[in-house]
Parts: sequence; structure tokens; C-alpha cells
Amino acid sequence: MQYRTLGASGVRVSAIGLGMAAIGRPGYINLGHGDDLTGSTSPSGLEDHAGTVMDAALAAGVTYFDAARSYGKAEEFVSRWLDSRGVQPSDVVVGSKWGYVYTADWTIDADVHEVKIHTRENLDRQHVESTALLGGYLRLYQIHSATLDSGVLDNPDVVVRLAELRDAGLLVGLSTSGSAQADTIRRALDVEVGGRPVFGAVQSTWNLLEPSAGPALAEAADAGLGVIVKEAVANGRLTGRNADLAAQVSGTAKDWSLDAIAIAACLDQPWSSVVLSGAATVDQVESNVRSLTVPADILDAIPSLAEDPNDYWGRRSSLAWG
Repeated sequence: MQYRTLGASGVRVSAIGLGMAAIGRPGYINLGHGDDLTGSTSPSGLEDHAGTVMDAALAAGVTYFDAARSYGKAEEFVSRWLDSRGVQPSDVVVGSKWGYVYTADWTIDADVHEVKIHTRENLDRQHVESTALLGGYLRLYQIHSATLDSGVLDNPDVVVRLAELRDAGLLVGLSTSGSAQADTIRRALDVEVGGRPVFGAVQSTWNLLEPSAGPALAEAADAGLGVIVKEAVANGRLTGRNADLAAQVSGTAKDWSLDAIAIAACLDQPWSSVVLSGAATVDQVESNVRSLTVPADILDAIPSLAEDPNDYWGRRSSLAWG
């Protein structure tokens, strides 16, 4: 495993982290998600499954674990797993997110799985909930899917409270989504309280199909923010489950899996601090970690796969929960 510093924070993290979105709740939008869980979708069954995946990640050297209030029971799973394995707060870094409320009631076919609420009241409530579960393990707390449209970055009540958390020693960040990610990132760089930036980290989608946020993420890194890359394999579209694309890439990289190449491309970005694996199985963890050994000449030979950002996000929004 490689280890890096999360921006100017001084927090040391593994170059690959484990995102809990696919193993904290029974439904998610990754291709083949239902097959990954092998029927282990009861709360206790999924907790056991998630624990096995987290064991594999920790054994591979992963020290960054990423959760959210809306990821079902992800924070609970991480908390009990850390306790049961005797992992100390100095051994790992846990990040979580506030701003979405999980509404699926542990079902896969819910009409609505999560609802965005970017209010001060929800921040206060969810911060208490996250802290109660994660305690001293919680090092990074992020706005979940901040956008300019939500107005969260211009809400003085929210911004002042985030600055208070910053001043209390918590690293404060934001995650972004959508075709306007770059605009949100740049706006966040200007948010200050007390003459100091509020945000010390940003978590954004960047992958071989959707690299449009790259320049803004480079600016964020230059400003001292840690950059966490999410959706590196595009919810499964940059894996062997996308047979057509895997065949296209295999012509220049036949000895490497598409997911390893996709994550290696993210790791190769000079502004990248952590790249999240969204693995839902031990095999996926192991395949994702092999990205650390993909040669540079392989990456250089990969043809451009970039899509129009609006097309990419439109396709992502059409993915079925399963």
C-alpha cells in the first residue's frame, strides 16, 4: 500500500480507501450489486458481509474508511467492526458525511432511497448521530453532495457551524456530484470564517469516463485541500461487468483488469490524495488494490474514454438500485 497526506491537514491516509456506500445498505446503483451481496441483505447478514470486506481492506493496508449518514447502517457497521477487531483510532482514519437522510427502510425497491436536507438543523442532528457511533475515529466530516443549487455553501448558519467544528479539531470537507462539480469546488475554496478556509478536503467523482472536475481538483490541491476521488470505477461501468468497454481496453492492457486500470488512472493524478474503492466483495478489494502496480506505460496507452459530462451524469441517474 502507498500512503499519502490528506492535503495540508497532516492526516496520513492510505492511497486507496474503502467506501461503504455499497455495503452499508441492501440497495445501491453499482452494476451487479445484488450478486455481490450473495443474498446477505438482512441487517445482521450484511454486517457480517461488510466486516469480511473491511477485514480484506485492512489486511491490504487500507487505513481510510468512508461512510455517510445515508449509507444505511454503514457507520454502525464500521464502529462495531473497529471495536471488535481492536483497531485503535491512531491506526485508521474514518470520514463520514451529513446532508442526506436514508429513507429506504432497508428495502431495495423503495421509491426514494435518500433525501437531501442541507439545513443547520440536520447538520446538528446528524453530527450528533455520527459522533455517537464513531467517537474519536471520526476525523473528517463532509457535506454530502454539496451543489450550488442547494445553497449550502452560502448558508451562514451552516457555514458558521462547520467552522466551529473545524476549530474544535475536526477536518471539514464536502463531496460533489453532477456535471457542475467544478463550479461547486471553486466556490468552496472561497468559503472562509475568521480569515481561514472552512474546508480542508473535497471528495469528488473523477474517472476515465468523467474527468471534467480535474482542473478544479488541481486548484483545490494547490490550495491545501485533501482530494478524495469517488466513483473511480463509475458504479461498475469501468469493470469487467461492462463487457464491451473491458474488451476495448484489453487490446492495450490485456494483463490488467479494467477496474485496476481505472483506479490506477485516479492514483496517477498529481492532485489525488485518496482513491475510494467501492468494493463489495473480497475479490473486488484484491482486484482494486492491484491498481497500485499498473505500469505507467499501460496508462499512457489507454485511449480517451471521456464522455460528455451531461451524458455521463444522465446515464448515472438512470442506473437501477439493486
